[in-house]
Amino acid sequence: MTAMRNHPRPADPDPGPRLDGRRARSRMGELWVTLVVAAFVLLLLLIFVLQNGQQAQVSFLGAHGSLPMGVALLLAAVFGVLLVALPGTVRILQLRAVGRRRSAVTSATGAPATDRRPDTAVAADQSGSSTHR
Repeated sequence: MTAMRNHPRPADPDPGPRLDGRRARSRMGELWVTLVVAAFVLLLLLIFVLQNGQQAQVSFLGAHGSLPMGVALLLAAVFGVLLVALPGTVRILQLRAVGRRRSAVTSATGAPATDRRPDTAVAADQSGSSTHR
């Protein structure tokens, strides 16, 4: 009991309404909403797979077989997402490496990053990407 009196009170976990009348969002609240949305999406996927149970012939790289139509379409969608995510992941890793190199050079020389010549990956990105300007 005495140890608790020596420490200041922790912050109120419920900050109450903000100035605009809404409550501040918490991480647990966001997690809960994310889990509910994910469960709803999985339920829709389950219904989709169960309603599309007719057999479909599938051939891939010389392998042949049959799968339920819903499963085949779901697998095609998953592989499509992975195919799109792979180049994006590679690009993010490239940009992180460039950022690490810049911060290492900046900390070693003491000069701001804007005073140096831009890296080739960033310069190529700036010259080649005109859609997001």
